[in-house]
Amino acid sequence: MIFRQLFDSNSWTYTFLIADEDSREAVIIDSVREQAERDLKMLEEMDLKLKYAIDTHVHADHVTALALLRDATGCETGYSVHGNVECADLSLKDNDCLSFGKYTLKVLETPGHTPGCISFVVDNIVFTGDALLVRGCGRTDFPGGDATILYKSIKEKLLSLPDDTLVYPGHDYNGVMASTIGEEKAHNARLALNEQDFVALMDNLDLAAPRQIAEALPANMACGRS
Repeated sequence: MIFRQLFDSNSWTYTFLIADEDSREAVIIDSVREQAERDLKMLEEMDLKLKYAIDTHVHADHVTALALLRDATGCETGYSVHGNVECADLSLKDNDCLSFGKYTLKVLETPGHTPGCISFVVDNIVFTGDALLVRGCGRTDFPGGDATILYKSIKEKLLSLPDDTLVYPGHDYNGVMASTIGEEKAHNARLALNEQDFVALMDNLDLAAPRQIAEALPANMACGRS
């Protein structure tokens, strides 16, 4: 499988490009509007046909490039069915599968950071968006966020994957690109808490709002069109 991990330094966002080496069909996960030209150039240089552009959730810290990628390539766009994004071609739900060449991307519903958070599994890789981060997890103080639900999503869905599953989150603020399920079980301090203590911690983080939230949320409900 062709795999590229890309980075937007303004929002600390990881974008992922995966593709089948034979059919050249590709998927982009968690695109960033300001990086659309970079991503389209990479598709062209690598002779890839974008089949799907999908997001793990409606982001609050950057604007997606879904609409731009769809206009440029004719790909299908997708969000969680619980994100209520009407412009998306696909409303994804638990256990849905997206095929690209000989590979299959499976959808896991992992809400809590937002009601519409989903993760994607292919081979021994899981793309966790803002649900599970390296040695952390996504905040739960956005509208619809729920620490109890996030705890269950991580414990019951993500940590049930094999220990050697590679974890690629939507962000990292400490220069770490990836982890594994086994590493997170062993070293993620938040996951060592019981549910009550986890919820108390998450409900008292007192984090500042993302800089782009006023633009990002309404634009992302329109697939990246302001």
